Amino acid sequence: MTHSLHPLTIGIAWCLAWGERREPQFDLSILQQMREALLQGKEVPEALKCSLQTVRQLQGIPQDYFPDKITDLKDNYPKLWEQTTRIGLVYGGATKIKGYVFESAKLPEIRGASALLDRINLIDIPAFFDKEQRTDSIKDFLKDFPDLESALIPELIVRSSGAVTIAFCPAAWVDDLADAMEKRYTEETLTANSCVVGDTFRLLEIRFGLLQNKIDDTPWLEWYRQNQDNPLVKAYFDRTDVNTPEEKFRKRKNFNELLSKLTVQFNQRRNGNDKPGSNRPSRRYPPMFETHPYLLRDDNTGALAAVQANMIPSQPWLSEPLARKRIVGLLAKRAVKPDKLPKWYTQEFTWKPESIEDWVTKFNDEFLEINHHYREKYYRNKSSITVEAAQTLTEIGDASDGFVGYIYADGNNMGGYIQKSIQSPEQYRQFSADIFEATKKSVYIALAKHLEPHQLKKLDPDDESTHKNGEWIHPFEILLLGGDDVLIVVPANKALKIAQTIGDEFESILLEKGYKSLPSQKEAHRYKGKVPPQSHCELSTSIGVLITAYNTPIYYAKRFYDQLLKSAKKKAKDLKKYYNYHGGTVDFLTLKSVTMISSDLAKFRQEGLTKQEQDKSKPTLKLYGAPYTLHELGGLIETGEKLKQSEFPRSQLYQIRRLLEQGKQTAMLNYRYFRVRLKPENQKLLEEYFEKAWCDAKTNKGNLAPWMSLPEKDGTTTYETIWRELVELYPFIVETAEQPSQTEARLP
Repeated sequence: MTHSLHPLTIGIAWCLAWGERREPQFDLSILQQMREALLQGKEVPEALKCSLQTVRQLQGIPQDYFPDKITDLKDNYPKLWEQTTRIGLVYGGATKIKGYVFESAKLPEIRGASALLDRINLIDIPAFFDKEQRTDSIKDFLKDFPDLESALIPELIVRSSGAVTIAFCPAAWVDDLADAMEKRYTEETLTANSCVVGDTFRLLEIRFGLLQNKIDDTPWLEWYRQNQDNPLVKAYFDRTDVNTPEEKFRKRKNFNELLSKLTVQFNQRRNGNDKPGSNRPSRRYPPMFETHPYLLRDDNTGALAAVQANMIPSQPWLSEPLARKRIVGLLAKRAVKPDKLPKWYTQEFTWKPESIEDWVTKFNDEFLEINHHYREKYYRNKSSITVEAAQTLTEIGDASDGFVGYIYADGNNMGGYIQKSIQSPEQYRQFSADIFEATKKSVYIALAKHLEPHQLKKLDPDDESTHKNGEWIHPFEILLLGGDDVLIVVPANKALKIAQTIGDEFESILLEKGYKSLPSQKEAHRYKGKVPPQSHCELSTSIGVLITAYNTPIYYAKRFYDQLLKSAKKKAKDLKKYYNYHGGTVDFLTLKSVTMISSDLAKFRQEGLTKQEQDKSKPTLKLYGAPYTLHELGGLIETGEKLKQSEFPRSQLYQIRRLLEQGKQTAMLNYRYFRVRLKPENQKLLEEYFEKAWCDAKTNKGNLAPWMSLPEKDGTTTYETIWRELVELYPFIVETAEQPSQTEARLP
């Protein structure tokens, strides 16, 4: 008997036993027996024991082992040194994803494009490797690549949870697998870009990085010590978090070096260059759908129109790629069934989409049905009603007076963590799975905690939705969720709370999985109302939140939430540099009209919301406080709730905002004048939750409300204020603040 092995160990053993030719060196049935035996912890066929022992020896190399001389490997691991059978490794997937998903400006096509890519990424490509998951469509597709399916097993996959797939395969099948993956994207989407590359490597390279054909000739540690000051060598090996030459060299020579080589090949192929000596079809000529200038074009992308969708209220003209997006979007929202597609589609097109499980269904089946605590919290005694997915932004905005919030999140320092901590394919596989699970669960938890089914009330009869007033919907839309990327649309009045919960839960879930907790200085936070966290997970998220009207063009909204995410990431980098802060950051903007900002966001803030006198002795005034740490965002939300509870007259809120531009003293004087006119209990609310929490003076016991004093590195002082953001958020603050239990059940 033998013990069951890590899936990738089985995958590598499969490739080694297969050999370097297209036909396996052993009968395929024997290889299958080996796989089943390894999965069940039984004895493998005698003929394959040698291959398994070789792989076991590779996996048995101690994690802290690294030879001073390359020849030490020959002495310590002679079998691995002499092993010449190469193993294939493929890398790639969809590229320019946002360009494809947001090619159309309408939500139904955006939803369909996202769902179609999700299906290819999460279902189709993994099904290449698993015969149990292959649909009739996948089986028919793989007929174009004879015998490829027999060379693949599920244990070969390193990563398949996002846009990029990484997988091992027998050496002779690298090009076929890469071509099949690229073709799947093109065949299903017609216009989505994809790029997949592959190469072959020896067993020792999986553990010790790239080696020369004659291993003895590989430049090693002594060579690096002698050449470490060479600019090219320094660029390749240097790391900011490592000081000793030995550690720099060691951190580079591992599985990540193979991925780096494939990444370079990936970029070259994506740019239209062909690999020398390769017989693969070129990517130089992507699919194009041009039309004569006097012929009819579709209503969104300008491609040749193929059909008019008469059953849709606006009766749009659609090209075939756009029609596929539209029909997949309808399937994803259960508006049509796979066997009952509308006539406008079936009369013109033969491509038949498969049934697609949308994110709302996954949210309900994968999360709420398992975690009853969150199910009860989400449905709030409405579990008996029929709730359907929202079909338009109008429906989501119906839950917040016509405004929606775009939440765009991305992980911080993921690449740096991989370079620093991931040294083997097993670690990479586990890391990818952990990040994807943390991303999904954090979104699910945030939606369950802060949302509930919404009954439509103010729908316009001319809206494209098939829902009517009085029906119940799930008031959110998940447009992207894969890897560490998130893009969701929620009601505006819950957007910031959901964003904060996503960031907090992402870190909490990873901490529970064993990722390190790093200390954080309290000076990183401007909010002093509560004690900030003493530490953060080494991995976190940055989030951009755009609050805008439901009818704001999506392409225009995308322009701003992209900028907000970049601003939040810059804030995270600065805080990490100066305060060792590793937690999440959030930047947000309330955009009440599309003409509110016509320039770059950073430029608008610098030129329109920053007052800097020519006299350098006078302080700089920043009329905004964003971006925020997650702790600060929680404080901002609480301050906004207390400000609304204090019954501060709205006219005076706006007047103080206007007076901010007239200088520090003028704004302070008017704030105090209006504040003392409130009821005593309301004055105490502002004193505790705004003045003491945000505006304490640095040199005395007073406060600078509505300003915050921030000393700069050059000795000058900048005064910031959160008042402007409080006023902008005021209409979206729910008067009855949620009070979540301090002992809420954690996910298993």
